[in-house]
Amino acid sequence: MASDFTLEELQSATRNHGMPLEGLAYATTPPGMHYVLTHFDIPRVDPGTWRLEVDGRVARSLCLSLEDLRARPRVTQPVTLECAGNGRARLEPRPHSQPWLDEAVGTGEWTGTPLGPLLQQAGLLDDAKEVLFSGLDRGEQGEIVQWYQRALSAADSLRPEVLLADEMNGAPLPPQHGFPLRLIVPGWYGMAQVKWLHRITVLDEPFWGYQQNVFYRIARDDDDPGVQLTSIYPRALMVPPGMPVFETRERLLSPGPLTLHGRAWSGWGAIARVDVSTDAGEHWHQSELEPPSAPHAWQAWSWTWEAEEGRHELLCRATDAAGNVQPLWPRWNLKGVANNAVQRLAVRVRREPEA
Repeated sequence: MASDFTLEELQSATRNHGMPLEGLAYATTPPGMHYVLTHFDIPRVDPGTWRLEVDGRVARSLCLSLEDLRARPRVTQPVTLECAGNGRARLEPRPHSQPWLDEAVGTGEWTGTPLGPLLQQAGLLDDAKEVLFSGLDRGEQGEIVQWYQRALSAADSLRPEVLLADEMNGAPLPPQHGFPLRLIVPGWYGMAQVKWLHRITVLDEPFWGYQQNVFYRIARDDDDPGVQLTSIYPRALMVPPGMPVFETRERLLSPGPLTLHGRAWSGWGAIARVDVSTDAGEHWHQSELEPPSAPHAWQAWSWTWEAEEGRHELLCRATDAAGNVQPLWPRWNLKGVANNAVQRLAVRVRREPEA
């Protein structure tokens, strides 16, 4: 794996943290462990003066306070979110951006009001094609000064599971997770989950924006328009077993029976199976898979291994109900997105030295 990380990439990595993989032990990720990706700055928002504006191709514009939103019907959904750039640091040559390994993921319990009824109250006009979501974070990327903005089709915006969330795990959103309001689009990569949301604009034509049409696309080169990212591709991750070597993170285990376990998820459907290898992919074993606890939350899996002394490379591979299977090796693309290659963990099984 390439290791020529730039100071700019390291600076980005200090601002944007992943979930420690031992966090996979929690069905609901504690807020401080949940991954964070912030494109620009975290805005400081006064909840008393903040308003959500709904405008554009609607019969009636809306201006809603946080109290107005909290007075609407409320739901809580466990939803697994994953950054589209998860795994970018494992590509060669490495696209220069946030250098994620495997940890840009987390599952929160998001509480708020469904988006669809709010749009229906505003009254989508017949020519409504897309719905634009604008956050309060602003900066320059690709030499374009911009607010962070993403759009969904009108049909996707009306899906019943799409949520305007003001709480995470039973408490108001932390500042880094979008306080006071964020969009939750279950099953889609994190770029769709607009944080610090303050405006929803219904459009009669497709939206063009950097985050929509340039960055978050699977493309071969600068001349390739690429394919826009939507649903999360399947991924399984394993709780690192044993104990770590501080300098290398190699795992040290004792010989004997050991239950390997972790979580798996996909935006294309439920996970159908998770297979585990203890010999770098030469042989595979089907794990025991728990049913999903919620339609858009990760699933737990486990498999018991009779660990023998020596060095081993552990792999886990998810297959979803739509037939998507994790690849064994990364598939390169220009922006380094949607790399869902299997996790590989180096472990050494040895007898504990006598005290």
